[in-house]
Parts: sequence; structure tokens; C-alpha cells
Amino acid sequence: MMNLVLFGPPGAGKGTQGTLLAELRGMRRLSTGDLLRDAVREGTPLGVKAREYMDAGELVPDDVILGLIRDMLQGSTEAGAIFDGFPRTLPQAEALDGLLSDLGQPLSAVMVLNVDDEALVRRLSGRRSCPRDGSVYNVYTDRPKAENICDRCGEPLVHRADDEESTVRRRLQVYQDQTSPLVAYYEASATPVHHIDGDRDIADVQTDLVAALPR
Repeated sequence: MMNLVLFGPPGAGKGTQGTLLAELRGMRRLSTGDLLRDAVREGTPLGVKAREYMDAGELVPDDVILGLIRDMLQGSTEAGAIFDGFPRTLPQAEALDGLLSDLGQPLSAVMVLNVDDEALVRRLSGRRSCPRDGSVYNVYTDRPKAENICDRCGEPLVHRADDEESTVRRRLQVYQDQTSPLVAYYEASATPVHHIDGDRDIADVQTDLVAALPR
């Protein structure tokens, strides 16, 4: 059983890399959002409790999320979990360590995808999306043949509000503020922390992630 935490700023390719790694090693990529939606849909006791908070527009408490993680790990037949988007705070990291210790499945490693902020701003703020077929372009690296027009269906492309440069920079600052203390926490612990250069081809990043896995 191998359990990993995967950190990476918005646009670093964390979702892509986590999915590839999970498929390669027979693990589950655990997003707390997906976990909550699954529990609510299935109507589990914790799912019912979580829905009460969600319907009221409130954050689901950490103890409920940790309960969902416990249930998932205890019933899992997979080779471990990749935590994506959790923990986000020091209390969550400490609670996750305690939970995994109780289950006899301690955290195996922490992987940090590092990408320069300016590269991420270009990557995210340059995105243009087709509202009809979902195609995504980038004005810096993957321009459509006709300016602002989808190659596939001819629909005008849109620049999503969360891809505006000011919004991107704010999201990156939030990530740094939240994640830096967590990385420092793990680096001060016995858990191995590996920093991976995420500003490369997907295959190259995946190769380094796999090479960094505990043997």
C-alpha cells in the first residue's frame, strides 16, 4: 500500500500527472471533491451529513472529510491513494497523518510539482475555450488557425473569468500561501519530499515522478 500527497500550483498539470500515475500503479487519485460527490450520491451516512453542510452553503468540516477518507481506504482494493487537493491546511495534514497511522498505512512520500509563476500565467491566462465542443487553445503556444475561432466547429472562443491574468495571479498567491507551510511541515517530518520540475513535457515529468516513488 502506497499513499502519496501531490502538490502543484494551478496549471502545473497536477491532475494529469496524478491520473497517469494512478493508472500506472493501480492507485486511486483521491480528490476530496470527488469523494464528497460520490458519498452524497450513494447516500452513505457521512454523505448525508456532508450534504447538510453543502446544501447550507457551508464548508464540510475536516472530521467529515477525514471520515470519508477513512472509509475509502478501509474498503479499497487498490494499491494506495494519491491525495490531490488535500491536505490544504496544517491541521488537515496533521489529522491525515494521524488517520493513516491509525490505519497502518503511513504516508509514503510527498511530490511537489514546481513551475515558475510567469510560465503558469502564460499557460493559464493564454487559454481560450470553445463553448460548443470544449476545445482549448492558447494564444501563446497553441493558437487557432483563425484568430479567436475554434478550428473544429467555427464557434468564437471565450476567455473564462478564472483565466484572467489578475485572477490567475491571485490563485497562484493563494496556493503559495497555503502550500508553503505544508511543504515545510512535511520536510521537517520523516516523510520524503520530492520536488519535480513540472515545466516540461508530460512524459518527462511522469518519468521523474515514477523514479521518485519509494521502492
